Amino acid sequence: MISRTYEVGALKTYKYVVILSTYGGKLMLSRHRQRTTWETQGGHVEPGETPMEAARRELYEESGAVRYDIRALCDYWAGDEVTGEGATGRVFHAEIHELGPLPESEMAEVRLFDGLPENLTYPAITPELYAVLMKEKT
Repeated sequence: MISRTYEVGALKTYKYVVILSTYGGKLMLSRHRQRTTWETQGGHVEPGETPMEAARRELYEESGAVRYDIRALCDYWAGDEVTGEGATGRVFHAEIHELGPLPESEMAEVRLFDGLPENLTYPAITPELYAVLMKEKT
């Protein structure tokens, strides 16, 4: 699996949203109840939902974030380089200012990290997307 990033708006349809969340200067990742690995907040864009609406919904559901600034960072495609099969999405950056309790969902916990941990759910995609955020900050 590979991923490619594009300028915001370059892709016209979006199946997924990914939210790169920071809180107090640290990366905030979530752990799914059925996994031991860490992942960004995000998920499917529901019918009739804009990518921003999906990002806000997923951010709350998977982290408990109640007060934050969020903005589109880039578009992306992730898939199989050989077959060309994959899906498109929009990546957001959320600077979290306040967390509430983690809602009842598929996520078991959230944790803060100084950098990306080794045990990522999507090791071929997450580092590529975080690189866009880190490049922007320099």
